[in-house]
Amino acid sequence: MDGTRIRTASTGVNQSGVRDHNERLLLSILQMAGAVSAAELARQTGLSKPTVSTILRTLETEGLVRRGEPVRGKIGKPSLPMELDPDGAFSIGLKIGRRSADLVLLDLVGTVRAQSRTSYDYPMPDAVFGFLRTGLTDMIEQIPPGLRDRACGIGIATPFELWRWHDLVGIAAEKFRSWRDVDFAAEVAAFSDLPVFIVNDATAACRAERLYGRHIEHRDYAYFFIGSFIGGGVVLNGTVYEGSQGNAGALGSMRSTGPLGEAQQLIDVASINLLEARLVEAGLDPSAIWQQPQDWSAFSRHVDAWIGQTAQELAKASLSICSVIDFEAIVIDGAFPTDVRDRLVERTRRYLLNQDKRGLIEPSIEAGSIGHNARGIGAASSPFFSQFLLNTNAGLSANLRI
Repeated sequence: MDGTRIRTASTGVNQSGVRDHNERLLLSILQMAGAVSAAELARQTGLSKPTVSTILRTLETEGLVRRGEPVRGKIGKPSLPMELDPDGAFSIGLKIGRRSADLVLLDLVGTVRAQSRTSYDYPMPDAVFGFLRTGLTDMIEQIPPGLRDRACGIGIATPFELWRWHDLVGIAAEKFRSWRDVDFAAEVAAFSDLPVFIVNDATAACRAERLYGRHIEHRDYAYFFIGSFIGGGVVLNGTVYEGSQGNAGALGSMRSTGPLGEAQQLIDVASINLLEARLVEAGLDPSAIWQQPQDWSAFSRHVDAWIGQTAQELAKASLSICSVIDFEAIVIDGAFPTDVRDRLVERTRRYLLNQDKRGLIEPSIEAGSIGHNARGIGAASSPFFSQFLLNTNAGLSANLRI
């Protein structure tokens, strides 16, 4: 790899910001709804049928959309819907986590085409960027040879202020704090010409749920992702809202009060590292909870206690969030098995019943559907969102549902 740069051809695929509003609008509807006829696209958008047809022909020529299977009705010619072409674009996502880093190759419809992982005691810059540099070559090689110029970018999902959460000392601690001065784009530019998009890791997970999850009907909801630490995201008008500093939905920093009245943050009372601490105290090896495929059944007694504590804190935090914006729902996901997620969601619903809800509209508590891979998938979706999809918080009328 030394001296080798990852290059792709300069095409419309990897030029950020060149899509006009109507192209992004149609691509966004197809992304959410799947195959849709031109007539239905015109009806939903208010655009004329000729305008829609012209845009679709352009997108088809560029390889971003393709013709779906004909839909035959009772009378007349069969309807020919259009859909996103999975091979229309590819993106690479890097998730930087407390215990591991993941590299994901995503196609335009959100299918993971390839994935790799590395583990470490702590995420040091040299190790993380070395993993990306080596893994990027492997990811590009997984794209069919004739389509490699359709790699449109690299998304990096990283915790906010990564240098703050560590318990190292001495030289190792100083090296870890060097994250503060890291220029992610410059580091990647040393070995790749692909554009780089940096996103908060929990915001990335929220975007993965919004784009590729169960397509929850709610337009406005708050999102919790529980990993080693807990974080969050905010969806407004059907789009993940990142905020002016890219740190909207920093729900892990919400204030909480301890049993003795001491000030805490949600991150201190509702994260998987607390379960790790329970296992260590019981003389058990906590590394098993991070192994894939995930199975926490061997620690059921400790997991049950952790779920109870975490659900209580999530119920209180959910109402605090809804006192600012009356979210329709709170979505909960995390780096845990699906049965643990479902039990946590159900327990949170039960605790919510007994909370003081004066002056508030109670939100529904919903389970996320992406799971442990949400941050990597969300990272990889960032180039797609930036280059092809519509940000409904940047000018689209709030009453237009996509």
